[in-house]
Amino acid sequence: MAIRKLRYYDDPILRKRAREITEINDRIKTLAADMLETMYDDDGVGLAAPQVGVLRQLVVIDVGQGPITMINPEIVSQSGSIVDSEGCLSFPDEAGYVERPEYVTARFTNLEGQRCEVKGHMLLARAICHELDHLKGEVFIDKKIPVEKAEVMIAEQEKRLAKEGKIGEDDA
Repeated sequence: MAIRKLRYYDDPILRKRAREITEINDRIKTLAADMLETMYDDDGVGLAAPQVGVLRQLVVIDVGQGPITMINPEIVSQSGSIVDSEGCLSFPDEAGYVERPEYVTARFTNLEGQRCEVKGHMLLARAICHELDHLKGEVFIDKKIPVEKAEVMIAEQEKRLAKEGKIGEDDA
C-alpha cells in the first residue's frame, strides 16, 4: 500500500465525472488499498478516486465501523434531511454546513465482484452522499449553506429530532 497524492481546490479533475469500472483487477484492488491508506493518513472518513487523480467510480469510507469499498456505487433511496458541518480532504481549509439526507441506501460492487447494499444513517449517509458527489464532479463547497440560514435550519431540525425522540432535550 502507498499513500497517494491528493488533488486540491481548483484541480480540474475534481470537476470531472468518473467512469464506470468494468473489471476488478489488481490495479483496482491496489488503488482501493492505497485510497484507504491515504484516507486514514489524513484522518478522513471517506475518499473518492478522483481525489487521488483517478477518474473511476471507486470510493472508500470508514466512519468508525470498518472500511467500506464501493465500486460503481449508486444511491437507490434516501429520506429525511439533516444540516451539519462538513469538510473534505481536497479542501483542507474549508468547512461549512451542507444539507444531506438523514438516511440513504446505496448499492455497489465490492472488491470480490459481488453486488452489495449498505444502509447509512446520519454520518454514514453524509459520507456516502459526499463521496458519490465526487464521482459526478460535484464538491461540497458548491452546496454550502450560509451560516445564518444553517443556524435556523439546525434549530428547527433539533426540535424535530427531539420530538421524534432521536435526541434528548439535553442534546438539542
